[in-house]
Amino acid sequence: MVKKRRIRLIAEMARKIRAYRELKNRPTESQRYALDYETMTRPYTGKRLPVLAWEDVRRESRLFTLLASLRLFGVGRLFTRKSWLEEHTEPCYWKITKVKVDYTAENMDHGKAWGVLTYKGKPEDKEREVENVMYHDWRLVPKHEETKFTLFEPVPEPPVRSVIYPPLLRAMILAQRAKEGLATTEEPMLPLRRDVVLNKEYFRKQDLERQRQAEEGTPV
Repeated sequence: MVKKRRIRLIAEMARKIRAYRELKNRPTESQRYALDYETMTRPYTGKRLPVLAWEDVRRESRLFTLLASLRLFGVGRLFTRKSWLEEHTEPCYWKITKVKVDYTAENMDHGKAWGVLTYKGKPEDKEREVENVMYHDWRLVPKHEETKFTLFEPVPEPPVRSVIYPPLLRAMILAQRAKEGLATTEEPMLPLRRDVVLNKEYFRKQDLERQRQAEEGTPV
């Protein structure tokens, strides 16, 4: 007979009270990203902004500084960044779909925003939270320039060229196909271009693949 778990009501209530106090004492967006423009430091963390960012801090605006001055907090408008305009010729912009304002901020110029990102002329399928809203390089695309700004004809990408694998690698691939019961009539080709994102997940998968090959051994 399985013994029923005894519910400790007082301990459970104390846990909920601690969680509520932690949530209540959590700093707001305006407290976390407040900036002293004389010393270029954030009072909450005490960190100083990089010297290269000082000019943009004085001249450019944060995203919510622009959103707070617009009707409906800019929902439906397009916003781009100075760094995107300097680095890419293709249009890069966010289309704002939802805004959650931090009403505790003095000018309501802090909070979170969601939208659909179009990067290098390629729009994403789903909306997501806008990143780096506290950076001082956001710009509003004027309403009368939105059509011209979003106009983009993608250049067709050249076909990916391929070459024959070196003899040893070719023999290993054919042996692996034979081991897995696959057809070996098709010649394996090595593409000369490989789109790989060199992040932590990529290197973790590479380590797991090396461990698997070390345990199983090579096909040849």
